[in-house]
Amino acid sequence: MQTLDNFNFAGKKAFVRVDFNVPLDENLNITDDTRMRAALPTLKKIITDGGSVIIGSHLGRPKKGPEDKFSLKHIVAHLSELLGQPVKFVDDSKGDKVKAAVAELKPGEVLVLENLRFYAEEEGKPRGLAEDASDEEKAAAKKAIKTSQKEYTKELASLADVYVNDAFGTAHRAHASTALIADFFTPENKMFGYLMEKEVKAVEKVMKDINRPFTAIMGGSKVSSKIEIIENLLNKVDNLIITGGMTYTFTKAQGGKIGNSICEDDKLDLALDLMKKAKEKGVNLVLAVDAKIADAFSNDANTKIVPVNQIPDDWEGLDIGPESEKIFADVIKKSKTILWNGPTGVFEFENFTHGSRSVGEAIVEATKNGAFSLVGGGDSVACVNKFGLANGVSYVSTGGGALLEAIEGKVLPGIKAIQG
Repeated sequence: MQTLDNFNFAGKKAFVRVDFNVPLDENLNITDDTRMRAALPTLKKIITDGGSVIIGSHLGRPKKGPEDKFSLKHIVAHLSELLGQPVKFVDDSKGDKVKAAVAELKPGEVLVLENLRFYAEEEGKPRGLAEDASDEEKAAAKKAIKTSQKEYTKELASLADVYVNDAFGTAHRAHASTALIADFFTPENKMFGYLMEKEVKAVEKVMKDINRPFTAIMGGSKVSSKIEIIENLLNKVDNLIITGGMTYTFTKAQGGKIGNSICEDDKLDLALDLMKKAKEKGVNLVLAVDAKIADAFSNDANTKIVPVNQIPDDWEGLDIGPESEKIFADVIKKSKTILWNGPTGVFEFENFTHGSRSVGEAIVEATKNGAFSLVGGGDSVACVNKFGLANGVSYVSTGGGALLEAIEGKVLPGIKAIQG
């Protein structure tokens, strides 16, 4: 497989798919440029070689075509600053205007295309269908968009000599610019960017090159949204710590009293079934034994620590308690491979950050002692950044949904398109 390091971009035009889906405030200023900074090594390699860069990305979820708040023009000034050179912009991603802008690109120059999602062809899903559209109309619209998607993809590919995918965050989507476009390039002219390469290696290390004991910490509010991940992990891990809002579904399933805590009442049998499967597979399934509870969903609520299965009516669990912190930390510190997805509580409230912080600190300690640790999924990443722990873990993934699907064992279209 072709790699960025082994390729010389001199005189070549590279279509670089990045993930510049950054948060903007009401004045359209970037509030977090992590994803942009993550792509800089790839962009700089191409520029330094004397190649020219054509950037393709999404921003937000436009559903009706072009909208100013979703325009990538809002990221151009900041990207120019980050790269230390002016960056060009064209307010479309297909047509003569785009072809002309690309033709004018000189070696070392960078051009940002307008938000690819302004065209329905990028995602390949019909737009504007009437709510009462018949099955025949839906099928016809689907067929039409798939046909025009091929044309759109072909035109995007025709802009460049080389395709570089550096957008792990969208690797789980079979979109025009993330998967389909790769078919128009020969194996030696398509490759991962540095970020994508790192992400793929980190996931493979956690899922295939396992140093034991392997511990996964899964947080989140709903068992239903993590069921496939949990089932896949039960075939791989030695320890599975289930925490966050899921705790209370498992606690109630075992007959515990959970007060007003979040719970999926229709998933109680599933929780018991997962516990049974863990036992059969010899996996140590670890659940909280105590909780920090509150009399309201608020940072200023009254709080106390109680056994997790004895939460009074009108109170709710918003974090794990000190006993659970010790149990979790003990398991984590003895591990050699660690995956963390999801906090232990409502870490956005300062009074309920302690559990998530203690998990993060235990992971940092284990990493110092030689463990490989991968942190991924929006909230976990926000956690390690908030607590200043990101540099103490082995790898922080930029891809939320993509990482989770990879952990589920799914083949990601954006990766398959390059690896074959």
